[in-house]
Amino acid sequence: MSKVKLGILGAGKLGTTLGRLAIQNGYEVLIAGSKEKEKIMLTVEVLVPGAIVMTKEELVKESDVIILALPLGKVSSIPTVGLENKIIIDAMNYWWEVDGKQRIPHDPNLSSSEYVAKSLNSNRVVKAFNHMGYHDLEIESHSETIKAIALAGDNDLDKEIVSKLIEDVGFKPLDIGLLKEGIKLEPGSELFGANLVEKEFNEIFKNL
Repeated sequence: MSKVKLGILGAGKLGTTLGRLAIQNGYEVLIAGSKEKEKIMLTVEVLVPGAIVMTKEELVKESDVIILALPLGKVSSIPTVGLENKIIIDAMNYWWEVDGKQRIPHDPNLSSSEYVAKSLNSNRVVKAFNHMGYHDLEIESHSETIKAIALAGDNDLDKEIVSKLIEDVGFKPLDIGLLKEGIKLEPGSELFGANLVEKEFNEIFKNL
């Protein structure tokens, strides 16, 4: 399977970490932030050398797979034109301190990724890269004890592509099922923050 062209929406700590890991493992990486591209040029040049800075609209058009690494409250700012045929990796989380104050709807029985899929009118959303902190992602990439990164989504072919990305950046992909299962990876779950090998992860998951 050839490597996809990876777009990352979000030039914060998670977005730049994932960008570095992807470039180090042979991916072409495009990055856009929530601000104008001129305002993130220096940040990306220093933190993600080799990445190409674009506007959000350009990134959506040019990418094969798009990682959402923005605050959840910015989901309404994501361009939807051209998004319908893209695989979307939702690495965002709902934080009451930020998102609650912005009056983002939060149904405790609905995963935040289902909210994202509905907001973007997409059936190609895959939850991944949200449960492990950005610092751990950097440290654990290709570690001797390969750590698990869980993913959830409704499209098996899309999950295969996301699994390949997870493997390429040095982790064990762990498919936990449909998109709704992503709620088990969110803040408040025992698996949020998980930095575990597959067996340890599964032991916790089966009891949720």
